[in-house]
Amino acid sequence: MKYTVNVIYEKDEHGYYVFCPQLAGCQSQGDTFEEARANIQEAIELYLETLTPAEIVERLSHEVITSSLEIAIA
Repeated sequence: MKYTVNVIYEKDEHGYYVFCPQLAGCQSQGDTFEEARANIQEAIELYLETLTPAEIVERLSHEVITSSLEIAIA
């Protein structure tokens, strides 16, 4: 079965940090975006192997919304 999983990437001076908000503690990193993407995909697959089918559905049905806000600083 295939699921859509949300991941969030943060770039810093060391590369990319990436995590999955639907799966608490599921995170990874990479020197490049592509490496971080491959690493989080592997981390998610391994994480999901530890869950029952019901737990997978429960965690991945959690809605995640991201947005950007413009903030004015005086």
